[in-house]
Amino acid sequence: MRPGESGVHSRPVIDDLTNGLTTWMEVSESALRHNLSLFRGLVPNHTRVLAVVKANAYGHGLELVARICIAEGVEMLGVHGADEVLALRRAGIAAPVLVMGYLTPAQVEVAVDPEVEVLVSTPEVLDALAAQSVRLGQPLGVHLKVDTGTHRQGIGVGEAGAFAQAALARGLRLAGIATHFANIEDTTDHTFAYRQLARFCDAVESVRAFAPGVVAHAACSAAALLFRETDFGMVRVGISLYGHWPSKETYLSWLLAHGREGVRLEPTLRWRARIGQLKQVPAGEPIGYGLTFRPTRATRLAVIPVGYADGYPRALSNRARVLIHGRPAPIAGRVCMDIFMIDVTDVPSVGIGDVVTLVGRDGSEQVTVEELAELAGTINYEILARLSPLVPRLPADQELSGSGDQHEPVRS
Repeated sequence: MRPGESGVHSRPVIDDLTNGLTTWMEVSESALRHNLSLFRGLVPNHTRVLAVVKANAYGHGLELVARICIAEGVEMLGVHGADEVLALRRAGIAAPVLVMGYLTPAQVEVAVDPEVEVLVSTPEVLDALAAQSVRLGQPLGVHLKVDTGTHRQGIGVGEAGAFAQAALARGLRLAGIATHFANIEDTTDHTFAYRQLARFCDAVESVRAFAPGVVAHAACSAAALLFRETDFGMVRVGISLYGHWPSKETYLSWLLAHGREGVRLEPTLRWRARIGQLKQVPAGEPIGYGLTFRPTRATRLAVIPVGYADGYPRALSNRARVLIHGRPAPIAGRVCMDIFMIDVTDVPSVGIGDVVTLVGRDGSEQVTVEELAELAGTINYEILARLSPLVPRLPADQELSGSGDQHEPVRS
């Protein structure tokens, strides 16, 4: 065991599984369960929790996360499209699913089963779902998407009642009515969010004239953390399910209202890789594509078999750091498609095959998703969502990255 590799954050089973891997991601089951439990404690008992697992469960692995969520009693899984529904079904996961994105008629026919409900915004999708209901011999559940100010998907507030009638007339089951907040994360001034909420309540009232039991849902992670007025019958928890604050403004809003007590999100993912090569580079010699880095001293480089094709942004070239033996090592030169280099001159006893941490904790040091997002000029959502699904995800029982409130999130 090399310096800094205490084994505190690794289990023998993880070591066994990674022996043949050059890079992998570890997903903490205990952190995921903790975050789910946190939201269960925030919302009323009658409010259901929908776990958003779109985008490969925000990069954490669709099947792995879905199984944990179902085992923890999550009432519904939220996906974007047909391919995610089919992936869940191929994995033997038959849980209720809400499809929140657009489906073509052909996708409706192959992906929508009696346990799949669809968020709809157009009569064309209603028609496709009505036809599928006939094929399946039972009414399918639909959720009406109401546009209260985001101006993306959705029908107008004034159209909600008529659209509900149209769904019922086609033999569909009106299961829900939903909206999406436009500016609940980017500001501490939530005037616009409350304006949207008032519009949504008007739409809910008009729809319940035809479907009294319809479930309303508006809350994303930020709303579920901050505003009990948005609980309704269900909340949709995405980014914070995985242990991340939606934005620094959301974090600040929580602090202003509650202080540091009462919530501790635990990041769920750690990304690791093995050193593939070590080499000495004289002072002044250029490193990598574009000759963008020239060391001012004789430098020992380690080559890491990870690049932007794996979801490690090229924008981190010459800017980010990784951890090895519990110590930071900066990136030297450009991040390539499949490779980047780090300067390990100041890290003793480094060898080929040693484990490097790209995201997560190693000893007392930690690289957060938010740190990488700030350096890359983006948001934590994008860093996670663009992680390659080809990199193996391994389940881990232990917390991987320490307390989730020790770093403010960054949103550009």
